[in-house]
Amino acid sequence: MNQTLDREDIARLTDRIEDAQRDACAIPKLTDDFPGMGLADGYAVQLELRRRLLARGARQAGWKAGLTSRAKMLQMGVDVPSIGFLMADMARAEGTSIRTDDLVHPRVECEVAFVTRSRLAGPAVTREEVLAATDFVIPAIEVIDSRFSGFKFDLPSVVADNGSSARYIAGGRARDPGDVELDTLGVVLERNGEAVALGATAAVMGHPADAVALLVKVLHELGEALPAGSFVMSGGITEAIAVRPGDFVTARYQELGSVSARFV
Repeated sequence: MNQTLDREDIARLTDRIEDAQRDACAIPKLTDDFPGMGLADGYAVQLELRRRLLARGARQAGWKAGLTSRAKMLQMGVDVPSIGFLMADMARAEGTSIRTDDLVHPRVECEVAFVTRSRLAGPAVTREEVLAATDFVIPAIEVIDSRFSGFKFDLPSVVADNGSSARYIAGGRARDPGDVELDTLGVVLERNGEAVALGATAAVMGHPADAVALLVKVLHELGEALPAGSFVMSGGITEAIAVRPGDFVTARYQELGSVSARFV
């Protein structure tokens, strides 16, 4: 990845993202003012945002893969998956209410989450290595929230915005990855008792563990690795569904149970 923006521009763009996330306000996509901005610049902003959060005492819980399904790529008009970081304070317990007044464009998607028991690193980690390094998998709902006006963005901008990360909820049943066929699980996403999206885990790059392997590859390119004990979201199985106050959302997974969230 070849970075084109200098340190001052990276700091300035990180300020924009921080302000938008803190104040829950929509901003123009970053490439409107920096048309030469590339993917490496987006990751430079993301990592600077993470550095600032860690410096303030926040704790990182793990990472997320984004835009890993064809449905999500088509919905967002991009053709390359991406990654983002997950902080511990983004987690919400199942059964608690999730506020929407501190979000801009809240949407939900169902994902398979991996919790690792050993470190993963390098440019060519395999699916089998990911599965061997996984302690358990668990169903999850990610609440994404692009801070860009009209939910319109390009890849460098969304990467800088930490892959639209906002909140996440885990639930259902933790399972050993060797006990389930992770690439053949059906998933139904319900909003207020009505099925609004259907999918299968094979939509995530053919196998969710392949998305985790890709995440490790991107981390390697950024000079990072995936530590043991990481919580990893492998990417949305269906398109993202908008939510409003009063909505109750449930994701039902074959073999893994269900996870729910209420929005207020």
